[in-house]
Amino acid sequence: MAFICATGKHRRPSRIKRGTAQAAGVAALATTGIVGGLAAPAFAAENSVEQTGLNPVITIGNTIADKIDAQAEAQKNAAEEAARQKAAEEAARLKAAAKAKAEREAKERAARAAERRRLNSFVAPISNSYVSTGYKTGGSLWSSGSHTGIDFHAASGTAVHAVGAGTVVQTGWGGAYGNQIVIKMHDGTYTQYGHLSSIGVSVGQTVTPGQQIGLSGSTGNTTGPHLHFEARTTPEYGSDIDPVAYLRSHGVNV
Repeated sequence: MAFICATGKHRRPSRIKRGTAQAAGVAALATTGIVGGLAAPAFAAENSVEQTGLNPVITIGNTIADKIDAQAEAQKNAAEEAARQKAAEEAARLKAAAKAKAEREAKERAARAAERRRLNSFVAPISNSYVSTGYKTGGSLWSSGSHTGIDFHAASGTAVHAVGAGTVVQTGWGGAYGNQIVIKMHDGTYTQYGHLSSIGVSVGQTVTPGQQIGLSGSTGNTTGPHLHFEARTTPEYGSDIDPVAYLRSHGVNV
């Protein structure tokens, strides 16, 4: 009876080949992210580390994951830092804008306050002059029997100024006053400027303190060039009040 020797077709693979195949399988699992198979019982029962080479494969997989985690953490930190920097820059911009606005508003308030002071201030009608004839001085020169205003010494052609802010309500010939201007003042009183040689404003025009409104002269009932100045409660003759006290109450020393 003849015997046929086995050819080795169905021989079990050697340990070395199995180890190589297992290592390749683990590498594939690590690459695809399927790590659950590493804990399977069949794998745990296989050959030793020296035979399978699992340690190098697992070490490589962990290193890659650590690098990915570190990179993600670095990107997260960088994004957070960029966000903090942007927030800080925006806060600084808003603070600077608020400061600029506050400074601008403070300047505007100061300018308005200065303008109010200027408009509420009074000046003398003739600069560097003096009162040559006082209020209520008696004599035949005045039809009422006494002086209804005060006279400021001034040569003909001297600049005449509005004593304060107001609106012109009368201009032109005023009889004994000659060429005159009457202004309704900001406080509701009236001022009158007489004997002018020239008138430089018109009815309805607003004037400011110290603005030139005409030139002094000797028109009307007068013995020589000067400025006749009156303070009144109405625009009409006969409502006069003490012009010296009036000017002094507004800070003008005469």
